[in-house]
Amino acid sequence: MFITKKLGGLLSCLAVILLSAWCSPAKADEGMWTLSNLPEAVFNEMQEEGYHMKYADLYNDKGAISKAVVNFGGYCSGVVVSADGLVLTNHHCGFEAIRSHSTTEHDYLLNGFVARSYEEELPNEDLFVSFMISQCDITDEVLAHGIRTMSLERQTALLDSLENVEQKKITKVDSTLRVELKPFYEGNKYYLTTYRDFYDVRLVFTIPKSMGKFGGETDNWMWPRQTCDFSVFRIYCNPKTGEPAKYSEENIPYHPAVYARVNFDGYKEGDFAMTMGYPGTTNRYLSSFGIETMRDCSNTPRHQVRTVLLDVMKKHMRADEGVRIKYDSKFAESANYWKNARGMNKCIDSIGIVSMKRVYEKRIQQYIDSTSYLKGQLDIKRLGSLYAQQSRYVKAMTIFYETFIRKNEVVTRAMKFAGGMTLYGPANKKSKQYVMFSDNSETWDLDTEKDVLVALLKNYREQVESEFLPDFYATIDKMEGEDKYREYVEALYASPIMTREKIFLNKKKVSKALLDDVAVSMGQDLCAILQTIQKGRNSFTKEIYDQERMLCDAKLQMEMDMPHYSDANFTMRMSYGQVGGYILNGKESGYYTTPQSLYKKMLLGDKETAGDRYNYEYYAEPEIHTLFKASDFGRYTDKTTGTMNLCFLTNNDITGGNSGSPVFDGNNKLIGLAFDGNWDSLSGSIFFDKTLARCICVDIRYVIFMMEKWGKAQHLIDEIKK
Repeated sequence: MFITKKLGGLLSCLAVILLSAWCSPAKADEGMWTLSNLPEAVFNEMQEEGYHMKYADLYNDKGAISKAVVNFGGYCSGVVVSADGLVLTNHHCGFEAIRSHSTTEHDYLLNGFVARSYEEELPNEDLFVSFMISQCDITDEVLAHGIRTMSLERQTALLDSLENVEQKKITKVDSTLRVELKPFYEGNKYYLTTYRDFYDVRLVFTIPKSMGKFGGETDNWMWPRQTCDFSVFRIYCNPKTGEPAKYSEENIPYHPAVYARVNFDGYKEGDFAMTMGYPGTTNRYLSSFGIETMRDCSNTPRHQVRTVLLDVMKKHMRADEGVRIKYDSKFAESANYWKNARGMNKCIDSIGIVSMKRVYEKRIQQYIDSTSYLKGQLDIKRLGSLYAQQSRYVKAMTIFYETFIRKNEVVTRAMKFAGGMTLYGPANKKSKQYVMFSDNSETWDLDTEKDVLVALLKNYREQVESEFLPDFYATIDKMEGEDKYREYVEALYASPIMTREKIFLNKKKVSKALLDDVAVSMGQDLCAILQTIQKGRNSFTKEIYDQERMLCDAKLQMEMDMPHYSDANFTMRMSYGQVGGYILNGKESGYYTTPQSLYKKMLLGDKETAGDRYNYEYYAEPEIHTLFKASDFGRYTDKTTGTMNLCFLTNNDITGGNSGSPVFDGNNKLIGLAFDGNWDSLSGSIFFDKTLARCICVDIRYVIFMMEKWGKAQHLIDEIKK
């Protein structure tokens, strides 16, 4: 499934134009295009492919369809579909919001939820949606400050400073607006984007998990798919001004200037399809050396550590429903890119991406030699040497983060406390700083936490070089019990940091016993080894960044007569292509799935029917079996296929963050929501395979069918149809 957290980083803004197997002009099924500077040649090609609207209907007009598309929560995309602020996104995008409202008594995650009135809609703390207002190029202003000569830390500080200046300017004009200044084309360009954020977003409708996550990890990234991956939210606003407002019972539904209309007539193979949303990160301009590092030092260890983590979580979740509710979202998030890492590596090797990149880098070197462009500055061999030296630190960093960061409550608290001591210091007698630990016990299970940490501690030791072992492993070795790791973890969870809400960071408040506490010592050791790893990695980072930026620059210069799009960086992008399947090993994929195919899988989720073939990820409630056992789907029957289409394929160019992106036809009508890519092209973040890369979408008619037949939510359907 395509989902992302807000990402930044060294290589998040690389320009792209893939030619043939790397070297031919971008086609309709490739490209994540910014709308503010969409090349005329690209828009003309869109129209040739079947887009019937004007550019003003796409962007920068009061009725432009881009105004209906939202950044959902900072990690997904969504689309407004009614005059009363109704928003559609994926089920997995709303997963955590749904889980947060679920209890063993009212398990909305498992059983679904339908609000029958505004009063029943559920508010969600920290959930927001953002509308993009405008975007402009301010590269000259940024370069005038000498950013290229600065360290990466100073570059970040400069961008923050310039962003703050622009924020003050825009606030004077409209206090509801927010700006972001981000690098594009790997730091060769800088764009300022203006947003309006709404903070009162309420859950309206979700189907049972059996349908919203149908197929689970078995089907994740796979085709054919039958998952009904959608959820429904509503934006609320200030009742007097219609502007954004924090949650209040007095708030009213937001009335947007633009919302998407639904196409109930469907589509056929070859029809134009356009996605619009917020793809998170692509690195298609990444050097061959960067791709090797990604494969060997990020993807491989990430998959290994998460295998250990997920096995323990799965055991506890299957044994206890309360534990399942607490960990469902965490498990799904971890499992998603556990599978993605393995699939991406498979594609890197099977396609031969590294060797293809090497060939192309030779072409760039020939261009430099013949034109002297960036000669003496861009050194491709030097870039390879830098990556080779940095790789051991990158691998150690991956294993460290996958083991210790956001994986365990006591580790999180220990590192927070140790970080607080470093920042504020117990040596400051007058300090009134303290570390606050709120009671969040409803979000984790003690036995699960302990078993996870025992397994991860053992695994970390086996996976890293001894240089990267924190000192507390010596403490574990001195334990006298038969299971030293278990004994150590039990001691950690007996620490005061697990029972005290507020711990002061000055000598009068912090006792020597606390400073010597096993968990506090662990936190200090982890912070120390993390600094060691970061120092080693960062000693190469700036030069790698500069070389990668110039590699991108050389490509842009060499191909200046061709349109280029920047890599994804969680800003609004448009991709266009066609509805259609693909051929793999001589077998046609088909471009849609049917209720009959869903029902066959459902039978595998029935223990009595499936027998040895039983797969709990295909379970569905009896009432849902009845719905899809039918032979006639009435008004939801597609005119072309003669059945109800569930999910369909397009060749649109998408990546993580595009989850929930609306899929429009050539008339800006909504035909579905993007929710996944296919296993055979999981290297899409670094290489777009136009033969195999496909976007998996849930058909909007499937969405409406479930709202009517399962949810009995005719009031929502009527609202969408207005």
